[in-house]
Amino acid sequence: MKKRLLILVCSFGMLVSASAQDGDYKSAIGGRVGPSYSSFDIAGSYKFFITKPGAIELNVGVRPYTYSHSALDLTFSASYQHHFPIGNVEGLKWFVGGGLSPVLGVGDYYDYYDRKRFGLEIFPTGGADYKFGNIPLNVSVDFRPTIALNDRYGRSFYPSAGASVRYTLN
Repeated sequence: MKKRLLILVCSFGMLVSASAQDGDYKSAIGGRVGPSYSSFDIAGSYKFFITKPGAIELNVGVRPYTYSHSALDLTFSASYQHHFPIGNVEGLKWFVGGGLSPVLGVGDYYDYYDRKRFGLEIFPTGGADYKFGNIPLNVSVDFRPTIALNDRYGRSFYPSAGASVRYTLN
């Protein structure tokens, strides 16, 4: 996981140095991937600004369950992100915020519980967001330490990180 995170950070740094023009956008759509608790999240991502510094990010995706070939979690997350400019680099911003994620588990989990489960997770979030000035592309990296409120499988806290690539709509 440390190698993946290092690769993400280095890639993001190269992308930032490639272009430094106007970086404002109002909404963007794309995807988000990242490691989470013993698995890998794959999600669609939609981000839109409700104020100049404040944005809402919505993710819908799946998280395959590592210990079973026929189980996965269906996830939805919504988070608020407050953005702050970073130095003189146009289009590059830090963000902090928080959100929640209902999780529906389906399939055969190889345990004594029901085949379906429902969980609720909350998370603070922080990261960096960059909008290229010359092409309609937005990239971001984030960290989401997640707290599972009612997970019956014993996880109550796990680190989660991700990288998003989105096409800017306006």
